[in-house]
Amino acid sequence: MKRRKFIQLSATFAALAPLAYSCKQQHKPIAGSIIGASSNIGHLIRNGKFDAPIVTAVVDVAIVGGGISGLSAARWLLKNGISDFTVLDLEKKMGGNAAYGQNDVSAYPWGAHYVPIPNEGLNEYNDFLVECGVVTGFDDKGLPILNEFYLCQDPQERLFINGQWQDGLIPHFGVPEKDKKEIQQFLHIMQEYRLAKGKDGKDAFAIPIDSSSNDVDFTNLDTMSMKDWLFSKQLKSAYLHWYVNYCTRDDFGTPYNIVSAWAGIHYFAGRKGKAANADYHDVLTWPNGNGWLSEQLQNPLQQHLQNNALVIKVFEKENKVVIHYFDVNTKQVKAIQANHCIMATPQFVNNRLLVDNTERKEIVHKELSYAPWMVANIIVGKLTDKTGAPLSWDNVLYESKSLGYVTATHQLLQQNKTINNLTYYLPLNELQPTDARRDAQKMSHADWVNLILEDLKKVHPNIEKVVSNIDVMIWGHAMAQPVSGIIHGGVRKKLQASIGNIHFAHTDLAGISIFEEAFYQGINAAKKVIATKN
Repeated sequence: MKRRKFIQLSATFAALAPLAYSCKQQHKPIAGSIIGASSNIGHLIRNGKFDAPIVTAVVDVAIVGGGISGLSAARWLLKNGISDFTVLDLEKKMGGNAAYGQNDVSAYPWGAHYVPIPNEGLNEYNDFLVECGVVTGFDDKGLPILNEFYLCQDPQERLFINGQWQDGLIPHFGVPEKDKKEIQQFLHIMQEYRLAKGKDGKDAFAIPIDSSSNDVDFTNLDTMSMKDWLFSKQLKSAYLHWYVNYCTRDDFGTPYNIVSAWAGIHYFAGRKGKAANADYHDVLTWPNGNGWLSEQLQNPLQQHLQNNALVIKVFEKENKVVIHYFDVNTKQVKAIQANHCIMATPQFVNNRLLVDNTERKEIVHKELSYAPWMVANIIVGKLTDKTGAPLSWDNVLYESKSLGYVTATHQLLQQNKTINNLTYYLPLNELQPTDARRDAQKMSHADWVNLILEDLKKVHPNIEKVVSNIDVMIWGHAMAQPVSGIIHGGVRKKLQASIGNIHFAHTDLAGISIFEEAFYQGINAAKKVIATKN
């Protein structure tokens, strides 16, 4: 069960600041800064007043948002003969939650950092993986052959538990037999769900989510939390509960007591990928994480991409869609008139951009919440380590508030690396998201550094001596939370519906934030545009 996702993570000031301040004088000053998505510019939508546009361009299709959904939509338009389009994005680089950084050591992720082995039947996705060399061919059974350079190298995962590093993330070292039996019982149930089909013949848990069975035996799981589901099955082991909570925080930035049981089970049961040289529990990764895949999407689109463009208003006028945006470089407001607009932006952003759409805004405000995260990149020299399994790609500490760290340099070919980039993930889920975002902004760089060092020195006693830089990124609205009722409660269907020639594509319309969902959200929106041309 080697799943790690997207993305991005952080701790709340209210819950963790006391720890940070208590150790402030114990650590030497560490170089680095708080960086991040351009939230200050983005907040101009909420706080600023803008002049009328000075110029209006005309295109066939405007795409608002250059994350994976927006890039996938653009790619699909181009593949289907539509080249008159523009992608607008606030950031200096496209990619959304697949953002990454680069220093003298290596590239490293700022968010999503891997994809699992692709499920069978995802033809469009597999074609993309062939295009970018992830799939290098097929065996005589038709199974894809994956580029060995991109398959995560061993050792892949380890967990620090009961005073020692163990192989793998499922607790077993020092775990009582009774707890081990419960864990195995849980994994057996997950395997049954992975293979299960509904009365409609569809997989109970599929990717994309909208391909899943509508059988009430499965959709009813969306009416309870993952924690309540565990208790309903008499699964009470503290070790198991920690593991499941770790998994939901890892994939959704959300604790298991509020995550939908359907979404929580999908984490384990939705992956069914097969390859000639890998199994469903393996992963594909790069030093820059999913930023590598984002670049592959962007390569054929360069002339269509417009960065540093803050979209401030979207509305329909005389059967056209008008987009106003603030050009960050020129400090001027400009406009685009398009036949179609694909809004590949989160729904809370759309609430501020769309004019005269009260009903949609009320649904978003009432039903959707977004998980904040903190991600840090740590440059370190040779670390002293606790006994047990060696340094791995994914390194997790049992009962830590963090999700541990990924070794961004793990995939590099050179051996005996003396300097590494570690990407540290911390979900801000101890408070309500609004409070967590507010309190995270009160944390200084020194506070975050102290918090990180206090956590990691439990397993690396010399970390303060060998760390040379820590940069911190705050993701205020990293992903929509798949709480009970979101997946099968009808909310997503309402928000997926187009408004005239304005179409929507984002993972919050899927309910879970994974690469494949973003990829297909973009394709689905592009298909709506293409359908009007035929």
